[in-house]
Amino acid sequence: MSDATAADLHHILDSQRAAFLQDGPPDLKQRRTDLRRLKAEILKRRTEIVRALKTDFGQRSERESAIVELIPLVQSINYMIAHLGCWMKPERRHVSAYFQCGRAWVVRQPVGVVGIIAPWNYPVSLALVPLATAIAAGNRAMLKPSEFTPATSAVIGEIVQAIFPPERISVVTGGGDVGAAFSALPFDHILFTGSTAVGKKVAEAAARNLTPVTLELGGKSPVVIAPGFSMQRVADRVAFGKLTNAGQTCIAPDYVLVHENDRDAFATAYQDAVKKQHPGGYVGSPDYTAILNAHHYGRLSGLIDHAEAQGARVIRLGSDSATDHILAPVLLLDVTPQMAVMQEEIFGPVLPVLTYRTVEEAIAFINARPRPLALYYFGGNRAERDWVLKNTVSGNVTVNGTLMHYVQDDLPFGGVGDSGIGAYHGKEGFMALTHARGVYRQGRFNAATLLQPPFGRLADTITNLILR
Repeated sequence: MSDATAADLHHILDSQRAAFLQDGPPDLKQRRTDLRRLKAEILKRRTEIVRALKTDFGQRSERESAIVELIPLVQSINYMIAHLGCWMKPERRHVSAYFQCGRAWVVRQPVGVVGIIAPWNYPVSLALVPLATAIAAGNRAMLKPSEFTPATSAVIGEIVQAIFPPERISVVTGGGDVGAAFSALPFDHILFTGSTAVGKKVAEAAARNLTPVTLELGGKSPVVIAPGFSMQRVADRVAFGKLTNAGQTCIAPDYVLVHENDRDAFATAYQDAVKKQHPGGYVGSPDYTAILNAHHYGRLSGLIDHAEAQGARVIRLGSDSATDHILAPVLLLDVTPQMAVMQEEIFGPVLPVLTYRTVEEAIAFINARPRPLALYYFGGNRAERDWVLKNTVSGNVTVNGTLMHYVQDDLPFGGVGDSGIGAYHGKEGFMALTHARGVYRQGRFNAATLLQPPFGRLADTITNLILR
């Protein structure tokens, strides 16, 4: 696939919009057919997909790719197929007593053409779940995958081209300049997944066209561990969440808040959990993923070095390979909020541990920072759990686990504040990419006919009656 030019982008958008206006919204049968064809093509190319991912990352577990990329994607498509008929049904709405001869309802109308900008960390699922959502909502779509995963982007392009003509769905590639031009197109909706910094630029470009946006960003997602909770259980699930895709996950646990009396127990349990999950090491491992490129490897190494220079205790849990961008898990103790590792999203297998004395202190620490995309709470006391959830704000929450809220198809997925705008997945995705069109059918008689000129005493009586 050759990189798109600005002229190409405008031509594709114009052709999709013209086709949308000419053909009208697809019916339920067509949408389900399109989703089934997309699913079939994904499964047909399963081997190509995992090999492309391995090519782009250098070292990426083929099994993990199937688990974290393909399973959520296929499950999401299945869920849309099963529930789309219900979502598309007109919804009856209440009519006030003064208009009872009339009827009111809401229909969900496709917005038109959706622009989708996908990231590099999960380049298949975070491109094709939004695309499937746009299809379910009855829209045309233009998809721009990440330039940092070219092999995967090529396979995605082949999948789409095998099913859809370009006036229905089109995949465009290119670097930052193409991404900027893409964001500036007058789409009917833009769905972006990526960093907060780039998300702000996308929102700014979209605002010039009054284009609505769904921004799925990131942030520093905390883990709060209640005093005395089973450290083995916590450590195993935190290690899973932190080391999946080598921590290159927007909802990965970013740092841990543990009671000061439990810190050493957690540190020991976490080291044991990491060794249990990756007993063979990391360099050349079939189950461990490399950092995407030299830039990100260097950034993570810099965060570790800065923390160590500022007094953090660095516990390295394996061997690295700068040549292959393999960064083994790192545990950081004696961390302070001023360290660089606590100032930005880590996006790698580095886990800072901070301590608290009271739950209120942990809550205050979280609330003093930008709102995270995810929050993880471990504890058996329901009242304390509810207190933490009531007094913090985050995109989503998993209790006594990590990551698992993402794969619940009936839950909305999205951030708040710096971690995002809007939500998708399941019904919320369908709602985000459709317009709620209110319809009122006036009956033969209603009170409004008595409230029009020429006014008289009857109008006064009705007005006073309504304004009670």
